[in-house]
Amino acid sequence: MKIKGRPDEVKRVIRAGIKGSRYIKANRDATIQFLMEWQRIDKEIATGTYEYLSKATNENGSLSEDGFRMMIEEIKELAKVTHEVPLTDVADFSILRVAQKELGIKGN
Repeated sequence: MKIKGRPDEVKRVIRAGIKGSRYIKANRDATIQFLMEWQRIDKEIATGTYEYLSKATNENGSLSEDGFRMMIEEIKELAKVTHEVPLTDVADFSILRVAQKELGIKGN
């Protein structure tokens, strides 16, 4: 498992994600423009995508519990999984907490 085998690499990815989340929240118009160019989509779809992203993440790098559950439900539907999937079965927040501490962020 990458978390146990390469924790420093995982932490760097998490730190980059935190910085990305902060950028997205602080730069709505630039993010929408980026989404339009990167995905070759119109402004309406890019704006909807931005709204989804901004609600699903927060500036401390963690996914809100509602956002996490929404993502789990979407994946369950795609994978045709019908049983309940506890957050603890799919998430390990230990390295996130270390990255947050290094960035001076108080985690959830």
